[in-house]
Amino acid sequence: MDKTSSANPSAKARQRAPLATRTDLHPGAVAAIGPALNALLADAFALYLKTKNFHWHMSGPHFRDYHLLLDEQASQVFAMTDPLAERVRKIGGMTLHSIGNIARLQRVLDNDADYVEPQDMLAELREDNRAMAAQLREAHDLCDEHRDVASASLIENWIDETERRTWFLFEASRSQDSGAH
Repeated sequence: MDKTSSANPSAKARQRAPLATRTDLHPGAVAAIGPALNALLADAFALYLKTKNFHWHMSGPHFRDYHLLLDEQASQVFAMTDPLAERVRKIGGMTLHSIGNIARLQRVLDNDADYVEPQDMLAELREDNRAMAAQLREAHDLCDEHRDVASASLIENWIDETERRTWFLFEASRSQDSGAH
């Protein structure tokens, strides 16, 4: 038997208590917004790891520039993760628990190829960031619908950061991919 629970019977009861955060948002809002934010969180982890993967495996004549760009972008994506998870908890939801949980929710596709051309790396990340901006907008609309101003406010900044990443990736690959939009 656990010494803590035998010495303090209320400790065992507290361990079984649900993690319920009080919020003034309607339970339906939490039920809608929590999963949307968790999907964004899973995407942020997937995009972070993919960006780091390409950062670690970059090669070619623009190695230094691309290597530094992707490191900066990965840090920016990772910076979203804690505020996203904490926002889910603040509104009374449960957030991600594991890598398996991330894998089930992520919409950003993994790239496990042994070698990817540098321009293909930039193009793939550009499209992933573009898709993330669209998903952030959808989550923002959902937050507006449920009057979750705090989540919407955070998301507005992340949309701007994501558009900036998309723009930088577009411009960095422009000479070879000038027709991309």
